[in-house]
Amino acid sequence: MTAECSMNSGVLPAALRERDQWVCWRAEERDGKQTKVPVTPERGSFASATDPDTWTAFEAARDDVAAGNADGVGFVFTDDDTIVGVDLDDCRDPETGDVDDTARDIIERLDSYTEISPSGTGYHVLITGDLPDGRNRRGSVELYDTARFFTVTGDHVDVTPGRIARRQDALEAIHREYIQESESDTTSETDRLDPVAEDASEPTVDVDLEDEELLQKARNASNGKKFERLWSGDTTGYDSHSEADMALCYLLAFWTGGDRMRIERLFRQSGLHREKWDDVHYADGSTYGEKTIERAIANTSEFYDPDAGNESTHTSTNTAESSVDATRDESGRSRTYLTEKNRLLTERVDELEATLEQKTERIGTLEAEIKRLNAELAARDREAEHTQEEQSTTTSENEVDSEVPSVWRRLFGSHSK
Repeated sequence: MTAECSMNSGVLPAALRERDQWVCWRAEERDGKQTKVPVTPERGSFASATDPDTWTAFEAARDDVAAGNADGVGFVFTDDDTIVGVDLDDCRDPETGDVDDTARDIIERLDSYTEISPSGTGYHVLITGDLPDGRNRRGSVELYDTARFFTVTGDHVDVTPGRIARRQDALEAIHREYIQESESDTTSETDRLDPVAEDASEPTVDVDLEDEELLQKARNASNGKKFERLWSGDTTGYDSHSEADMALCYLLAFWTGGDRMRIERLFRQSGLHREKWDDVHYADGSTYGEKTIERAIANTSEFYDPDAGNESTHTSTNTAESSVDATRDESGRSRTYLTEKNRLLTERVDELEATLEQKTERIGTLEAEIKRLNAELAARDREAEHTQEEQSTTTSENEVDSEVPSVWRRLFGSHSK
């Protein structure tokens, strides 16, 4: 049996436990490989990630594992929820706990409930969001949102939140960077290793301005307030510090003409700079900062050109703003959707509260009417009782009056007076 039997179910987010989307699983060998086969709790028959009749509540699945009937529990993703599972395989050393750079980067950027997989060699991250279109797997990274089940261990990674957070921005960025097919995927291995390939460190545009002059232009641009906030270290409006780092690097990439070394130098002067910037996070020896700058340059399509004149500069600045916000557009639409949804829900709540108030008033009226009718009924009962008593008294008196002559007749005969 696995550690699933003694799992600490208390750490599992309520968003999972409250849904009746649970199955059990058994480890079986198929074609020489260990496979986790989903089974229906208590019945032990094969379960299906597309058949709700084979799912159950979390407690039933957990109890079935505790009874020794299965090796673990699993959660089924469906179209009825917005939960997305991020599966990171073969990225953790179960002996030392060391994590590879890709997995660490993804876990930190998603910043949501994360647990160690049953084998101890991977991680499962759970977030809410909408999985982008396109492929959902590349290498050891896989994304699920429907018709699949996720093994759940409860072996929570302490440094991650205990809740399932909404991370649409980060999900789209990770899908784009780690999953989606890119231009480099269509080039040959020889092309990728060609030593005469263009040096990515060379700036795209030569921006011959002093640092302070360049920073002043950035502050005076149409998105200058955003630049100033990021430059001062304010991460407000971003899901994580890493997202803010990337946003500032996008801006610096534009203003420096894609000059990698200058972006590096300027970022270190900003309020966002921290020790993590120099941490080696990737198998090729790249640091977190180096990879962030690389991604910023690669995803910036327009660069500031001081020789283009004021009009072009203004146009380019606006274009840069759009470029910087490109990865956040969908988030804006999501926020707009949520705002509208919240507005509609608020209106609905107001309607229900008004209806409740009307019903409460009606209940009060009916209770008063019931009280009045009860009082009236009681009065009628008392009146009827009083009338009955009077009738009873009259009847008794008449009976006495009629009995007196009868008694005289018996005592003295019918002619006695």
